Amino acid sequence: MKRVVFFYDFSCPYAYLAHTQIEAVTRRAGAELVWSPFLLGGVFKALGVPQVPAEGMPPAKARHNDLDMHRWADHWGVPLRMPSTHPNRTVLALRATLASHDLPRASRALFDAYWVQSLDVSQPSIVRDALDGAGLDGSALVARADDPAIKDQLRQHTDTALAAGVFGAPAFLVTTPSVSGALFWGQDRFDLVERTLDGWIPPEFRAAPSEVTP
Repeated sequence: MKRVVFFYDFSCPYAYLAHTQIEAVTRRAGAELVWSPFLLGGVFKALGVPQVPAEGMPPAKARHNDLDMHRWADHWGVPLRMPSTHPNRTVLALRATLASHDLPRASRALFDAYWVQSLDVSQPSIVRDALDGAGLDGSALVARADDPAIKDQLRQHTDTALAAGVFGAPAFLVTTPSVSGALFWGQDRFDLVERTLDGWIPPEFRAAPSEVTP
């Protein structure tokens, strides 16, 4: 079996960019795609890194980072608008997504709200309307986001990401008959994701020469 676990948070522009391509990548490879929203801020806190990495960037790198995300959007022919309120708190949006039991549809709708419509997804009305627009029951899902079981589910997703070695978004955990779980970070790693799905074995999964049995 071939599988890709897609770790993402709506607050990350590169996760938004990745979500526009990941379904086509896994479809071409005949791989299962598992959507796994997690709280990026929770991972940053656990790792002891700044909650907003861009704030710690030198000006030149920050300028390049902004150019880079728009270059990727243009490269793939997808819209990208930076909200004036960025970074927005995404806890509500992530919980509502998990409450939906249709993660792909809910995730597409909320990525669109954040990065195409440039809306603040920390607002319940924005989350509700985005999910309604996707054919889901936005009011019910926003209400369910306060359910302790849903809150616990988001914590579990975040813990799972940490256990897999995730330190940022987007991240992809690739499993094939020959690879037990290779982690790739960034929307610019799709070539390696696809190559692994096609049978390539990353070097860390190969037996060392001394371990090869004649």
